Amino acid sequence: MSLLPIESRYRTEMAAFFEEDARLSSWLRVEVALASAHAQLGHMPKAAAAEIEAGAAKVRLKDTQDIEASIHHDLMAMVRALSDQCPKYGGFVHLGATSYDIEDTALAMTLRDASNLMRNRLISLRKVLKSLALEKANLVCVGRTHGQHAVPTTYGMKFALYYSALGRAKARLDAAITRISYGKMSGATGTMATFGADAFKLQEIVMGNLGLTPDPITSQIISRDRHAELITTLAVTASTIEQIAQEIRHLQRTEIGEVAEPFSTKQVGSSTMPQKRNPHKCERICSLARVVRSQVQISLEDIPSEHERDLTNSAAERFLFPLTFCTLDYMMLEMCAVLSGLQFFPSAIERNLQMTQGGIMAERVMMALTERGMGRQDAHEFMRNASREAAAARRPLIDILREKPQVAKLFKTGELEALFNPATYVGQAPEIVKRAVAEEP
Repeated sequence: MSLLPIESRYRTEMAAFFEEDARLSSWLRVEVALASAHAQLGHMPKAAAAEIEAGAAKVRLKDTQDIEASIHHDLMAMVRALSDQCPKYGGFVHLGATSYDIEDTALAMTLRDASNLMRNRLISLRKVLKSLALEKANLVCVGRTHGQHAVPTTYGMKFALYYSALGRAKARLDAAITRISYGKMSGATGTMATFGADAFKLQEIVMGNLGLTPDPITSQIISRDRHAELITTLAVTASTIEQIAQEIRHLQRTEIGEVAEPFSTKQVGSSTMPQKRNPHKCERICSLARVVRSQVQISLEDIPSEHERDLTNSAAERFLFPLTFCTLDYMMLEMCAVLSGLQFFPSAIERNLQMTQGGIMAERVMMALTERGMGRQDAHEFMRNASREAAAARRPLIDILREKPQVAKLFKTGELEALFNPATYVGQAPEIVKRAVAEEP
């Protein structure tokens, strides 16, 4: 029975990176790379490295768990289990290394690989957003600021905005992947004392075999600012995903009803209200974003370590990395599915454009009055009062303006009417969308 929903309800392929079997496998891979480097430098017989590599393939998780139950040290349990599989050269296993030479180097590989999967998720999500941005580049809708109708915009602008934000997320992730892909083979306090005169060469060989960069200086552990940067980067990404989900939720409100997340024919919205079509997928995404963001504080608190190290980061990280990566991965997949099946309701979009009876075009009329000689501040005050009058009387703004002598004097027949077409007041929106999505995913 699973305790955390990332093991069941919200499980994705990301979980495979953080399984206990995967953790053991990565530790063994580092041990094999270490033995190979020692053999290459003449510190042990080549046959010893070969036996260690063969022995690593035979170690099973239960072997290490049985040993750990007795000695209470998970890494040393792996070392003993591996040594047991090497009857002739077992004494060369873990030569010169401290636990976190193995653990932190293995963790770097895990986080690098998991981050690359996350990068692929970002690319896929941006492809969907790009398609929507271009498809809806000219779909005019009312813009809203402070929850109030503002001026017209387009749905293409919305999706292009998110596409651009996730482009920055990808750039931040690329930088974080570079900085997390560092391993160490530097001993108990980082001095490399156990590795002798060619310690730098040994570390370089090990990291080269594992596809990592040697960390130029460490204590017993790799500094946790690298890890905190990665977790923070993922949290920022989660917040952008939440922004998209929140927008869909609001646009799906009964009073707005412009879009809706996918809803299957057999799907149930409420246990008591049969008519309900709740945006539960987007609500779930918003809820999970809180889980991801909460991990940032933990990652920051893991940075301080007493002297050359203490163990205060260790237990927390057993939650930190799986929770962050697996939760965000689920969010990304869910958002991709929501956007791919997003429904639009053109009649509601048009209804909302007309809801203020021309009020959303007040800015445009103000600018036109200014162009015809009225001072900008005077035009603003004039339109403010006219808009208030129209709203109070529940009349179209254009009817109020037609009764104003100042307007009749400045506009020819048909000019005022032309200003009240929302479709012709979206500025450079189509070109903005085109430029924003020109960047490759």
